[in-house]
Amino acid sequence: MRAMRAETFSGYQGLKLIELPKPAVADGKLLVRMTAAGVTPLDHTILSGKFHGSKAPLVLGNEGAGVVEKGGGTDFPGGSRVMFFGAYGAFEDGTYGEWVAVRKEDLCLIPDNVDDVSAAGIPVAYLTAQVALTLAGFRAGKTVLAPAIGGSIGNAVTQLARALGAKHAMSSTTNHAKAEQAKALGFNEVIDTSLEKLGDGVRRITNGYGADIVIDGVGGEVLSEALGVLALGGNVTTLGYSASRQTTIDVTNLIVPQASIRGLNMFAQPNASIRAAWKVIVSLLKSGAIKPIVAKTFPLAEAAAALRYLVEGRPFGRVVLTI
Repeated sequence: MRAMRAETFSGYQGLKLIELPKPAVADGKLLVRMTAAGVTPLDHTILSGKFHGSKAPLVLGNEGAGVVEKGGGTDFPGGSRVMFFGAYGAFEDGTYGEWVAVRKEDLCLIPDNVDDVSAAGIPVAYLTAQVALTLAGFRAGKTVLAPAIGGSIGNAVTQLARALGAKHAMSSTTNHAKAEQAKALGFNEVIDTSLEKLGDGVRRITNGYGADIVIDGVGGEVLSEALGVLALGGNVTTLGYSASRQTTIDVTNLIVPQASIRGLNMFAQPNASIRAAWKVIVSLLKSGAIKPIVAKTFPLAEAAAALRYLVEGRPFGRVVLTI
């Protein structure tokens, strides 16, 4: 089979198109013929040699969509369209290939109204978003901020929070064109930080109340600013660092509102949490209340270009490989 494998963790040039044997199905795994694979910032982090535990050579990609070939039993019979996320592409060969051996518990049936390309970009963003909202104590009527509306986490959290009854589902962007694009897509509580500060935007939208919940997938100074917009008893979940792994925290932003901050590692989440999240996500996908946004697709052989486009082009929406 064809696969894009990181022969070395040395940046884009380390990614090569090679031929590998089709994966063997054992230990409760199913054979999935891949149709599309999501491209994520984690793929770039691993390829750059900045992720703990990953070892080259490694086929990248920890999410995707495909068709079950065999081994699925009654839950996932042959021919079932499925999407999935897991340790693939980080600690074992992943989705940048024509076939993957997938653990049954990682699979989710793709709703009929969702195409494979869109499905490939759903698992990481929406599972992370839903698990983060649940752990943060989200319920209808809460005020939520998820910076970076064009990014996978920011967009997914905003969509989920809005669909689940948030009083405010806010996001932000540093790019005026993205702010206008967000409005055209129906995201009406996006703060254009080229025109106003993040904190000023949150206070404007909430009439001074602030955010009960912040889900931050950006890191850096955005995390620092987000801490300053918390409502009384609010909380921040940090789970990404595309801007920077380092930031400066004013501890009074936690002390005064008696707020809290926590980290989230999706690889450490129990299967029960993932299944509960899938249940919510699939229901909302079927109803059309949430809809993944795909910015651009690339063929498998152009995986390095796809990663470069994601990291350097900073598109509005997901980048997906077609296989």
